[in-house]
Amino acid sequence: MKLPHFESKVFLAPMAGISDPAFRLVCREQGAGLVFTELTSVHAIVAKEWEIEKFIPALNKERPVAVQLFGSNLEMLRKAAKIVEPYFDIIDYNMGCPAPHITEQMAGAALLQKPELTEKIFSTLVGSVNKPVSVKMRTGVSKADKYKAIAKIAEDCGVSMMTLHARMLKQGYSGKADWGCIKELKQLVDVPIVGNGDINCPEDVLRMFSSTGCDYVMIGREAMRNPFIFRQTNDYLKQGEYTKISWAEKRKLFFKYMRLAKKYEVNFANIRMQAMNFSTGVVGARELRMKIGKCKKEEELKNVWDGVIS
Repeated sequence: MKLPHFESKVFLAPMAGISDPAFRLVCREQGAGLVFTELTSVHAIVAKEWEIEKFIPALNKERPVAVQLFGSNLEMLRKAAKIVEPYFDIIDYNMGCPAPHITEQMAGAALLQKPELTEKIFSTLVGSVNKPVSVKMRTGVSKADKYKAIAKIAEDCGVSMMTLHARMLKQGYSGKADWGCIKELKQLVDVPIVGNGDINCPEDVLRMFSSTGCDYVMIGREAMRNPFIFRQTNDYLKQGEYTKISWAEKRKLFFKYMRLAKKYEVNFANIRMQAMNFSTGVVGARELRMKIGKCKKEEELKNVWDGVIS
């Protein structure tokens, strides 16, 4: 299945509690070529606990956008895929989440140990929708030994794109990502490969492209702290330089995020978390975060940010 057109080769990662509609819009406006929802349970979608309708106004502005699913019940997966298909450009499947409450359900990175079930999952997804299906996975559970077999299964089943977070499940988000695995995956299969892991600046993106040959790069934790990284990276890839971001620009972008978050009914806990993330790099960040942590409503949060001079 043909992938949509991407205006940029750098993507925003799906992140639980972070990838809400407001944040996705901010990152698209800053130059992310593709954005993903946070991982979403197929059971929640089928039970209509996940209200797609309220996301539609944002979805039409942030395209292309992918929905990321998790869950290994094949019938629920088929139903959920059909429900989300009309609204999203790509159906992504999560085989990378290391969180125990996900892996204990035989979902996320735990599926790397289940090639037969994985084949049924990919076949179910690809056979249920007329949109491209992608997968995000890790290299293995306790050693980097599972991703190649899973990738070949995915390719044989018709998966259109693969993202490799070059860490094992046991690493969580610690240690160093093994970019060599991304290079090996690119050489193994004939579908586009998205590299993920240890991207902290535009220079890292160029290094990943150069050292792995991957087609796209996905940015997660650094984008939380600095959504401008997409604009900076696009500039760096085109002209070899980029502009540093002032605190005034960062504050302006956060206030825009707050306005969008209110419009799209993002819960306050998420907004407060984004305020913590955006505060990275400001003078007196520790004190600022303490004040942010005490805020109980948006007006208090706005007043705290209004008082910051950097």
